[in-house]
Amino acid sequence: MVSRVYCASTIGVDAKIIEVETSLSGGVPRFYLVGLPDRAVSEARDRVEAAVKNTGASFPFGKVTVNLAPADLPKEGSAFDLPIAVAILEASGQLRSNKLDDTLILGELALNGKMRPVKGILPMVVEARDRGVKNVIVPCENGAEAAVVDEINVYPFESLQQVRLWLEDFRKAEPLKIDVRSIFRKNGEAVFVDFSDVRGQENVKRALEVAAAGGHNVIMVGPPGSGKTMMARRLPTILPPLTLDEALETTKIHSVAGLLSAGKALVTERPFRAPHHTVSDVALVGGGSIPMPGEISMAHNGVLFLDELPEFKRSALEVMRQPLEDGFVSISRARMSVSYPSRIMLVSSMNPSPTGDWYDATDPNAASPVQMQRYLSKISGPLLDRIDLHIDVQKVSYEELSGKIKGESSESIRKRVMQAREIQTTRFMGVKGVYCNAQMNTKTARKMCPLDDSGSQILKKAITTLGLSARAYDRILKVSRTIADLDSSQEIRSNHVAEAIQYRSLDRDGWLG
Repeated sequence: MVSRVYCASTIGVDAKIIEVETSLSGGVPRFYLVGLPDRAVSEARDRVEAAVKNTGASFPFGKVTVNLAPADLPKEGSAFDLPIAVAILEASGQLRSNKLDDTLILGELALNGKMRPVKGILPMVVEARDRGVKNVIVPCENGAEAAVVDEINVYPFESLQQVRLWLEDFRKAEPLKIDVRSIFRKNGEAVFVDFSDVRGQENVKRALEVAAAGGHNVIMVGPPGSGKTMMARRLPTILPPLTLDEALETTKIHSVAGLLSAGKALVTERPFRAPHHTVSDVALVGGGSIPMPGEISMAHNGVLFLDELPEFKRSALEVMRQPLEDGFVSISRARMSVSYPSRIMLVSSMNPSPTGDWYDATDPNAASPVQMQRYLSKISGPLLDRIDLHIDVQKVSYEELSGKIKGESSESIRKRVMQAREIQTTRFMGVKGVYCNAQMNTKTARKMCPLDDSGSQILKKAITTLGLSARAYDRILKVSRTIADLDSSQEIRSNHVAEAIQYRSLDRDGWLG
């Protein structure tokens, strides 16, 4: 007898429906699992046999053949345990159900028949809904994550025995429902770090406000202890809240990577990822024999913070160039090609020299201009071109540190950022793939960022004097547009252009102090 059960497998952040076909025949007891299974899938045989026996059923005696179709698609993960067990029970006549044609079944099995959570549930349930599947069975720990998908019935169970009883109509169960809006409300009540904790550094906070308003990449250059890391970690508190679509995109990536906490339904806060400078190329951008998302994709719709940028391996930084430009990472292998989204704000920091200090002509022990230039040269010009704002960070004075007046709160800064983003949302309505100023391509930037005569003259002088690249020219236009949006100005004025030029300090000959 041949049975068929539906499950799914992830491909990047998407998924594909998989048919589990099972055939039983007489002869010497053997178990064949075909259809390009990986090691975890191949080991399902022992888990499934023990789980079936420990739930009171009998494992078929003879030849068992399980085919995972389509056969040319590599399968990985442990989500195939439960559908294989159900398919074997049906093929052996121990389970009869009219629900299997409309049900997606996912889950790992323990040896005692208990169900364990699996990764990648959200994209698999989304694919099932899009394919018209009515029901989906998942482990209890994955229930909340699966239930955020509407128009499909999600049934979380604890064991193979409960699944079997429900399929045979011996057990009643109500589909799990999740109030997504309440999840976002709870997120809004969470306690965050705040920009009011930062003393002084008003010019840096202004630059970070511009970066948040336009989604621009940032590099902060300053000595140790000047507050670079502190301010970077507070940047997510002034970014606009995630929309539902952004939350689903981000949750898909975390789900596929297996980083979504058990019982958690959605990632409702903008990610903040801060990998150590010893991170490998693959860990940063993704890859591996079985492609997995890297840090740049885990930070999708959020912030990727690279502290002490020159200490990162140059090869790791260079592979970031295309994802920063395109907004996604493409990983090609012999059997498949996958893409992971990587629309991020890159925030980086560095010391101005190996000693950590700026050049000081009065200090014989300070770093020389040559040392500072050599230290900066660890970062390639093309990568610096992709960073919109270069910010000089000075040490905080004693008076500022000891003062009792707190800085402006994240909430008030965030209000201005959100007002600027609303202007951009209206501006880019109908422009595919552009949601903020930083995402404009060259053609869109020239169209959306017209300059008056005075602004053109200022920019011309800066380009001529500093020898800026064409990409830097476009970056200045985009930043000028963001500054104008913060000023609620439809036109880009000369003062907006002048401020944007000030944020290209690493392009200036005098940046060394």
